[in-house]
Formats: sequence, C-alpha cells, structure tokens
Amino acid sequence: MKKIIQIANLDCAACAAELQEELEAIGGLSAVSVDFVGQRVSLDYESEDALSKAVDTISHFEEVEIVDGSAPQKKERRLKEIVSIAVSLALFIAAIACQATNVNGWVAFGLYLGAFAAAGWSVVLSVFRNIPRAFQGGFHLGLLLDENLLMTIAAAGAFAIGENMEGAIVMILYQIGELLQSIAVGSSRGAIARLSELKTDTAIRITAEGQETVSPDELSADDEILLRKGDRVPADCRLVSETASVDAKSMTGEAYLKELSAGDEILSGCVNAGGAVRARVIRPAAESAAAKILELVENSASQKAKPEKFITKFARVYTPVVVLLAVLIAVVPPLFQNYNFREWIVPALNFLVISCPCALIISVPLTYFSGVGALARCGVLAKGAVYLDALAGVKNAAFDKTGTLTEGKFSVAKVNGGDRVLSLAAAAEKSSSHPLAQAFAEIPSEQADSCEELAGMGLSALVGGKRILVGNLRLMREYGIAAEETASDHLVVYVAEDKKFLGSVEIEDRLRPNAAQALSDLKSAGIGRLAVLTGDTRARAESCLKGLPIDEIHAELLPAQKPERAAELRKTGKLLYIGDGINDTPVMAMSDVSAAMGGLGSGAAIEASDFVLATDNLSSVSKAVKGAKKTRRIVIENIAVSIAVKAALMALSLCGWIPLWAAVLGDTGVMLLAVLNSMRMRRKIK
Repeated sequence: MKKIIQIANLDCAACAAELQEELEAIGGLSAVSVDFVGQRVSLDYESEDALSKAVDTISHFEEVEIVDGSAPQKKERRLKEIVSIAVSLALFIAAIACQATNVNGWVAFGLYLGAFAAAGWSVVLSVFRNIPRAFQGGFHLGLLLDENLLMTIAAAGAFAIGENMEGAIVMILYQIGELLQSIAVGSSRGAIARLSELKTDTAIRITAEGQETVSPDELSADDEILLRKGDRVPADCRLVSETASVDAKSMTGEAYLKELSAGDEILSGCVNAGGAVRARVIRPAAESAAAKILELVENSASQKAKPEKFITKFARVYTPVVVLLAVLIAVVPPLFQNYNFREWIVPALNFLVISCPCALIISVPLTYFSGVGALARCGVLAKGAVYLDALAGVKNAAFDKTGTLTEGKFSVAKVNGGDRVLSLAAAAEKSSSHPLAQAFAEIPSEQADSCEELAGMGLSALVGGKRILVGNLRLMREYGIAAEETASDHLVVYVAEDKKFLGSVEIEDRLRPNAAQALSDLKSAGIGRLAVLTGDTRARAESCLKGLPIDEIHAELLPAQKPERAAELRKTGKLLYIGDGINDTPVMAMSDVSAAMGGLGSGAAIEASDFVLATDNLSSVSKAVKGAKKTRRIVIENIAVSIAVKAALMALSLCGWIPLWAAVLGDTGVMLLAVLNSMRMRRKIK
C-alpha cells in the first residue's frame, strides 16, 4: 500500500538523505522517497506495524513534524536563526575589537567562543543527536558524517590550534549560508505550493429546493452548479448558460480570457471572469483536471531522475572518502616533516569543509522539482522527474490523429443511402465506447443487441433480429459484402444489413485550430521527425492533415500495427508518442516517452502515459520539451560547476593558499550559486 506523509521542518537535503536511510532500514517498507523540497515522504508499506514504525521514525527525526496539508512557512524558525546569527556577529565584532586594542587575550577568546556558541549551538546539538541514531539497527555512516559533524570538527579544530577567529567565522558563515539556502528553497516551495490555489473549498449546487453550499468533493456528475464572478471552478463541468468568460491562466499559463458558449467544457481551476453562469458537472472533483495536476505534481518527487539517484549515492560514498583523505592529510605528511602536525591541520580542516556536498544534493532535486512545477503551469503534468530527463533526449515524435491532432468532436456531415442507414449506424454505435460513437448520440434509433467490437474494423450487432455491420471498408471486404467506396474527405462509416450493403455515413472531425503552429513549435524545440500513426485511410488522413509540417503518415494501421511502426521510428532516436485513446496504450507503453490528452483522453491512456496534457492544448508539448531540456541543462551546469569549484578549493587548500574561512565561504557560495541557478526554472517557458 502506498502512503504519502506531509512533513514540516526538514531543514536540509542531507537531513532528507539521512531520514530516507533510516526509513529504508525498517522492515516492511519499500520505495521510500524523502522529498526535501516538497517536504513529504512517499513509501510503500506491507503492514500497519511497518507504517507505525515509519511514522514514529519521522516524528522523532530532529525537529521534523507530520502535518496536514502544505508545510507551513517557517517564519518563527527563521527569526530564531536570524537572532542567533546577529548575536554571534555582535560577539565576533567585539572580539575583533578586543584583539585590535590588545585587551586581555582571554577576553577575546571568550568572545570568539561565545560567537561560535551563538551561531553553532544547534549544529553541535544535531551532532550529539545523530551519534546514537547512527548505531540504531546497524551502523549508518551517512547519519554520522553529515554536514553538522564536518562543520563542528572544522570549527573545533581551528580553536584547538589557536585560530580562534577562524573557528568562530566558520560557524557564522555556515549558518548564514544555511539561512540563505532556507530562504531560496522556501521561495521555490511557495511557488509550487501556489498550485494548491487551483482547488476551492466550496461549491454552490443548484437543487429543486434552491441553492446550497457544499464541498466540491460532494459534487457528482450531472449536478448543476452556480459560478459567480470571481469563483474558481470546483470541478470539470460543461456550460449551461449561453456564454461565459473564464480566466484559464492557472491551467494554461496564458494570460487571456477564454470566451465560451453553451456546451463548452470548463476545466476545474479556472476562474469565472464574467457574470454569474450555470454549469453541469461532468466529472467528480477527485477526477478533475485540477486534481490531476495536484496529484501528479505531489507524487512526481518519488520518480527520481538518474542524476538525482546518482547524486544521492555519490554523496554517501564521496563524503566518507573525503573525510578519510582529510585524516590522512592531517596525519601522513607530518610524519615526514618532523611531526609538524600544526602545518597540515588547516588543509585537513579545509578538506572537511569542502567535502560537504550540499550544492549538489540541494540543487539537483530542486531543479527537477521546479521543472515539474514549470510544466504544470503550462498544463503539462509530469509523473516524475525521471520523465523530464527522458523528454529532454527525444528526437522523434509520433501522434495519433483522431482526438489528438483533430478535436475529436464528431458529427454527422452527410448520409449516403437514406434515414435507415443513419438509424442502423446509430443503433450499433450507441453500444460502443469508441469516440466516433458520440456523433450518433442524439440520433433516434432502435435498441441494438449483442454488440461486438471488431478490432480495427468496426461493430457487429443485432438490430430487430438482423445482423448489422457498421465500420470501415475493410470490414465490408472481410465479410464479402460488395460495398462501393465513398469518395470523401471525411471519415466514412459503411453500413450493411444481413450481408447486404445499405449505404454510408460521413463523419466530420476538424483539425485543432493550433495544430499547425504546435507542430512547428515542436520542430523549433529540436524534434527532427514528426509522424502520424492512424487507422484511417491514407487518402483521408492526407486530406485531413494537409498543411501540417508532418514528415510521414502511417495510415490504415490496426491497433497491433501501431507499436510496430513506433518501433521503427525509435531506431533513429528516442520517441515521444502523443495519443488519447485506449488503442494508444500499447504504443505508449513501448515509446521512450508518452503523453496523453487529459481532457478527452481515456483513463487507460492517461494511466499508461508519462505526461498528461491537462488542457488538451497541443502547444504545451513544445513548452514541455523546452522545459525538460532547460531542466537537464541546469542540472548539468550545477553538477559541473559544483565539482569544479570544490576540486579547485581542495587543490588550493593543499597548497596552503586559502584560510579556513575562505573555504567555508567558497563552499557556501557555490551552494547558493547552484540554488539560484536552479530557480531559473521558475521563469515562464516560452
């Protein structure tokens, strides 16, 4: 069973790794993921006892609390940190003044020690808390060798060799860096937390007795609701009033009003910008577009990208290795230099400070988290950071035609053969779940019996005791029916009764208005090859898709043939597949990355996909590709710069060219630089 636990007061990425290590040691837990940025723990548990142990471990981990809803802002905690730093700086300045005026050296020492204590008391306390935890359920080196221990040893070592000012400034700079990190990460958390504004707490339901205010969770399909000016739409619905104007910025990222007419769909999370209107609920709040966005963004942290997993493993090995090197630096060279240990202690302490991998273990997950949030603001829901990585490497894209490149809103354009042809077609189609069936929903017809889906061809049903076949020309040929092919730019449904051809119905489906621009933008985003996989005839597919920048069309495909064509496309590069129907799920499963149309898409397609287009807006696909590539680029930048700076600092410290405080400042600086670079993902994707 899966459980997501919202927490608060998890202060650092290293702490998140420690908590995850503790939870992974508990029997009966699996798939444990601690999200430092999102402040939540995701895990699978086999029994209530295992879950109880997990909750107990989380509750007793430092100052972490389990909370309901979004983690609260830590204003009081930051105030405490600011006061500690201010007191420490005041004592530090007083100590420098005493030292400069040749006041008793013990006074200056006491002030430096006071400055260290004011800034570092929480750090030292964390060290003592971690010691017993490191030996619970075995030995956990990562819990012991954390940044708190490294900074404590560095500061204490400086005091031990008489570098009192260094000992104090190390802790002051470290705490200033932690505070700035907390503010920067908190800002990103706030940006993601604002997605919760998509939800509303109340809805106005219209009943026979009048109006009643209810929770959106109480709404059911077909309930009629009232949307006043400024109200946020509580559930996906269809407009009943003649016209409406809605602000869909929170769902699409575009700052313009969308004008709707009766029958148009309104997604939850949008805001009614006009007068009061009525709408009819089409999906419960729990299945709405806003709910999908929130659920997928909240759960995305558990699907970590390869760089995230690498950094976590890297930090667990890297820190102990560098600590060992620091010990060797402090001990081995003096053995060959008349036991002059003092000369090598500072380089060793520098190594301890520099070894802290904060810049990496904070900035990498923060970048992916911000990337997922940036895509969500464009209406693209990523099921995890791992899929952003995959999307960044896509070279080819393939599309389903109907309901993806076209609107998927079918209507009867022409009937060839009279009213009986239309009536029989409607009788069979009303028993089908295929999107094409909606064209016949309002047409009067008899009741069909024993309706059977014939994959890739159509339907077979009994109507009035006679066998009716409704489908494509291939279906007619399969049953030996002499049907004349209807020349049409529309989709043609052929109808036969007791193996006698009666006529055909032409079904109209228009291209999405923004399809051409969306595909052009996708090419501009670096996708080199665009293909369409469709079961429609080549003539109709080419006619329908005329004018679109498509490189190849694979037509007349049975559902089983689509994965074969997709496999051929994958040979020239990673493939992104975008579809909307149940018959698209096999292609989605074998593609490198897949996206489902969230509004019209089937539940199976959404379940099988890696991304969901919540607003069915094809233009958001190119933004998703650009956002994924930008995320990947920033991650690589942070990893490269962090490692390069640390390597340079280590080399300089070995040469004795930098003091301890400069090592702390350099380490803190690269961490802040990486975090600020990560926050570039919060900008709007164009």
